[in-house]
Amino acid sequence: MTITQDRTTTTTTERGDEPRGTLTVLGPMHDRFDEILTPEALGFVAHLHDLYENRRYQLLRTRELRRDAIGAGSMFDFLPETAAIREDPGWRVAGPGPGLEDRRVEITGPTDRKMAINAMNSGARVWLADHEDALSPTWENIVGGQVNLFDAIRRQIDFTSPQGKEYRLGEETPTIVLRPRGWHLSEAHLRYTCPRGRTGRAVAGLVDFGLYAFHNARELIERGRGPYFYLPKLESHQEARLWDEVFTETERELGLEHGTIRATVLIETLPAAFEMEEILYELRDHCAGLNAGRWDYLFSVIKMFRDRGRRRVLPDRGELTMSVPFMRAYTELLVSTCHQRGAHAIGGMSAFIPDRRDPEVTRQALEMVSEDKRREATDGFDGTWVAHPDLVPAAQAEFDAVLGTDPDQRHRLREDVHVTAEDLLDMSVEGAAITETGVRQNVRVALRYLDSWLRGQGAAAIDHLMEDAATAEISRSQLWLWINQGMTTADGMPVVREKVEFLIERYAEEMGREEGSRAADAAELLRDAVLGEDFPAFLTNAAYDRFLS
Repeated sequence: MTITQDRTTTTTTERGDEPRGTLTVLGPMHDRFDEILTPEALGFVAHLHDLYENRRYQLLRTRELRRDAIGAGSMFDFLPETAAIREDPGWRVAGPGPGLEDRRVEITGPTDRKMAINAMNSGARVWLADHEDALSPTWENIVGGQVNLFDAIRRQIDFTSPQGKEYRLGEETPTIVLRPRGWHLSEAHLRYTCPRGRTGRAVAGLVDFGLYAFHNARELIERGRGPYFYLPKLESHQEARLWDEVFTETERELGLEHGTIRATVLIETLPAAFEMEEILYELRDHCAGLNAGRWDYLFSVIKMFRDRGRRRVLPDRGELTMSVPFMRAYTELLVSTCHQRGAHAIGGMSAFIPDRRDPEVTRQALEMVSEDKRREATDGFDGTWVAHPDLVPAAQAEFDAVLGTDPDQRHRLREDVHVTAEDLLDMSVEGAAITETGVRQNVRVALRYLDSWLRGQGAAAIDHLMEDAATAEISRSQLWLWINQGMTTADGMPVVREKVEFLIERYAEEMGREEGSRAADAAELLRDAVLGEDFPAFLTNAAYDRFLS
């Protein structure tokens, strides 16, 4: 049934006499939202909550216990209880579905209408339509993004800017892969009531996934593609197993052949790096590959070892390149693991972006991106990410030089790679240091990103770098860690609360002069995140609760 009152919709579904949960829409119903938030779609998403919401909660609790154990002195290692999976050479993943065979360049970005069209016209082979780190999760962005995806898939999307510029789709468009929000996030504008009467926020990942699959799976298949997803922030193979069960149930509910849904998992947490093969195994009927989510991975390393003393403290963010030992080990292991199991290995994001007003900045950006993508292609990656349409040709040139006409290089098994637990945990960065410039840059980036996020933009160009939630997390976590470990910069400045607070106030005052600034709110959030004794698990959780829910 559907009840509409004061723009609130409640959906209840039943199967026989079995009680079912409900989803209540608490957010306002803007133009065309009723096309996405239909009783049938909400009933489907409620069904997924009935089956999997409690398991998700238990897995999040397991994350907390594991993190507590690391803080108390435990160390990571490959799991002895899953050794049989790693040692069995006989299993393979499903591999790429239709339209995912060649992924040499993927463009990432949020799902607002203009950027969606630009991504679809970029010349990339894949568009990662992002409802996670590159999207500020306002209610308008979340449901409006679903409307834009619905239209993009059906080639009925267009946009006219306030200046009168028209945006329309070209003839060739990439395969769409949606990144739903991670297991740890909730959706405040949908209330889930379980069959026993307990109520709470909906699970954001199930909302993003469920609405997209319900409305678009059949249409995508008819157009020669499929319902494909990037899975973020996983920390264990049990979390991958939960997604696999969601996929299988979705296929059953929607009448799809088993294995139609395909997922690429972002290995962007330290725990997941030790369970790559197990994650592939759990998702094997639905798995296309793994991705080296480098920025979140750096954040995870910092977060996991924040209580382990100065020996685990990393230097300036700018020194943490892909050639430092622990990052090199992580990417080499990812390529080797993927190719041994028939999966694609997709490279990460280079943060450099061009500036069409400054040829020298653009030249440097293209040079840095080309160098990064050359390394990935040479190492055996099958594709890579870019954040700007102007970077697609540079990235593609590097992969074309290695792949030629082949769609991938999964045949390169990288049997020369032998990565140990010690290699993954080797956090030495020779010749690097914490500097006052690094402290200032972290404050500035975190503040500017939060200001952008609060204004509804989840990806922000700051100092010719593309910043998203992951890079902002690195900046604020380093500030917290440097303060709490009593670090001193290479030029003799103690990193203390008073100094960091002064910098927050100074930069916030400068930003406050800009039109539409949310600098005061951003400063409040950053102070809470870096000056307190407790370490918030995620920077944007408090921001969401306070300003967007």
